[in-house]
Amino acid sequence: MSPAQSPSSTEPVIRASSLSKSYRRHHQDPGIRGALRAFVGRRTEHHQALAPLDLEIAPGEFVGLLGPNGAGKTTLVKLCCGLVRPTGGTVRVLGHEPARRRAEFLQSIGVVFGQKSMLWWDVPTADSMLVHRAMYALDGPTYRRRLGELTEVLDLHEVLDVPVRHLSLGERMRCELALSLLHSPPLLFADEPSIGLDVTAKLALRSMLARTNRVLGTTIVLTSHDMDDVEALCRRILLISGGHLTFDGDLAGLRARLAPRRQIRAVLDHPPRTEDLPAGAGLDGSQTVVLEATEEELEGAVAAVLALGGLRDLSVQEVDLDVVMDRAYTEQAGAGRQER
Repeated sequence: MSPAQSPSSTEPVIRASSLSKSYRRHHQDPGIRGALRAFVGRRTEHHQALAPLDLEIAPGEFVGLLGPNGAGKTTLVKLCCGLVRPTGGTVRVLGHEPARRRAEFLQSIGVVFGQKSMLWWDVPTADSMLVHRAMYALDGPTYRRRLGELTEVLDLHEVLDVPVRHLSLGERMRCELALSLLHSPPLLFADEPSIGLDVTAKLALRSMLARTNRVLGTTIVLTSHDMDDVEALCRRILLISGGHLTFDGDLAGLRARLAPRRQIRAVLDHPPRTEDLPAGAGLDGSQTVVLEATEEELEGAVAAVLALGGLRDLSVQEVDLDVVMDRAYTEQAGAGRQER
């Protein structure tokens, strides 16, 4: 087993116990007077970016780390990568204390960012691969084997020798992913990897991430605001809001808590009168009736929609995940205001 592999398939890849992080923030009023006041005496406050949480992630999991901007997702990732030190509690990643930044630990994780590049812009990806080979001290046979595996899994045959500046965004993201996996890390943090990609490139990247998890056995923690990515890839959801871990489970459990009803959408050939709409129904546009109902209410709700007449299309489905997440964020924002 190479140093980059997980020491034990039975131990959690990530284990956090009462892990928390707070920052001291300085405030300064605008203008010269504000600057002078700050020079004499700074106003400071402590901001808790991450409340104490307990967490375990097992080898081979594909986890979605979700939450609104400023919720604490990035702080948690930075703690797990060793970029910041915890204020309280402990975190162990692949048996290491991340904040110590030991070489053995750094060789065991990979990170890919949708908005930051690790590739050299004016040279082919193959040259960046050689730089990473030297950084991680990969011997020749290991390097060639890994490069061959990644070229096959990520379909890089035609792009490795092309200067990065000539690649499309989708091709570049596949190369970024390959670079982050070259040293065989058992753990990958993927931060908004599909941002800016078109539909075709997004689908390709999702397929690559899923195959990386399935074929290479890489544990992946995905941070994304794209709910289609989350729904397609993540078997487990960690929802963070206001620095608190507010949900840990699968999507079915999240939906059951926040959106237990089915959504009925009926497209009519005429705009219905408001007074004719079933109780609780609304309009999406002028001719689309939208209504939510429980399993017990479903038959009666569909009948009430059909009674409007002029039906062109009818669908019954789970509430869209974007709506579920909006409800989750709104719920937690309301809870935060009540606490204050």
